[in-house]
Amino acid sequence: MTTTDDAGAHPAGRGRRIILWRHGQTSWNVERRFQGTTDVELTETGVAQARRAARLLAGLQPDAIIASDLKRAVVTAAELAALTGLEVSYDEALRETYAGAWQGLTHQEIIARHGEEYAAWKRGEPVRRGGGELETEVADRAAPVVLRHAEKLPEDGTLVVTSHGGTIRTTIGRLLGLDPLNWESLGGLTNCCWSVLGEGARGWRLLEHNAGTLPEPVLGDDD
Repeated sequence: MTTTDDAGAHPAGRGRRIILWRHGQTSWNVERRFQGTTDVELTETGVAQARRAARLLAGLQPDAIIASDLKRAVVTAAELAALTGLEVSYDEALRETYAGAWQGLTHQEIIARHGEEYAAWKRGEPVRRGGGELETEVADRAAPVVLRHAEKLPEDGTLVVTSHGGTIRTTIGRLLGLDPLNWESLGGLTNCCWSVLGEGARGWRLLEHNAGTLPEPVLGDDD
């Protein structure tokens, strides 16, 4: 006789899981400076955050790790790889949103120079921030990479995706089938925190969001 979990998703198992893990703190996070695809390194605090989070995530026994190829994600993912012995697969499709002229500016500078554009973005309108990517375009490049690697997992396998706040939010929105207008309803991730998606009978479900720490301010492009 086969048994199912509470959602009736998979016989005698929990199904596949995707853990979307944001990188550790950078100096631009602290300065509230928009990073986008700028390759900013972790601070000492960021490295310590990655090390601590990696110990917790290693306990979930991941089967695979993929990561953005930007330094802040590479160094974060390396901490988990060192504990698990897994090889990290890097993909530029997992990079943060390219935000053109916004990159390098603080949020106050963005509001001062691009106030109307900023307000439209916050209303959920499709905006090319600074002449950069639409949020749907970020999901178009990132979500298929995540799904491709998830499909390679064993039946109850776990994939860790080390990426960036905005990219993670748009990927979650796409995998849950939410209307892009509602992606903003997913709150931002604190540095080195993660969200967990589980495979259910009708697709992916959000099991945890911003897990891994006590509530702290969200410092980054997606705050």
